[in-house]
Amino acid sequence: MSEIDDRTRTELEAAAFRRLVAHLRARTDVQNIELMNLAGFCRNCLSNWMVDAARERGVPLDKDAARLAVYGMPYEEWKALHQKEASPEQQAAFTGPGAH
Repeated sequence: MSEIDDRTRTELEAAAFRRLVAHLRARTDVQNIELMNLAGFCRNCLSNWMVDAARERGVPLDKDAARLAVYGMPYEEWKALHQKEASPEQQAAFTGPGAH
């Protein structure tokens, strides 16, 4: 991507991020603990990364607003609608290396 200017690169990265968020919103069957155990990040991580990026740029963004941007609804509502109890196996894997 060295031939792409910084603005275009940023626009492409933003488009890819929006597509990832849309994909995760559509895949409510995929639990955050599954994402953490398999990929080392989840929807909450994405929202935390947004808060970190905003803070680095002096932009006010709190955790709830970032989660709304990622989940497409308040986090508590998403949990009530889509989050299932983690299995003992999932919980055991989560407490291993890479857990946040």
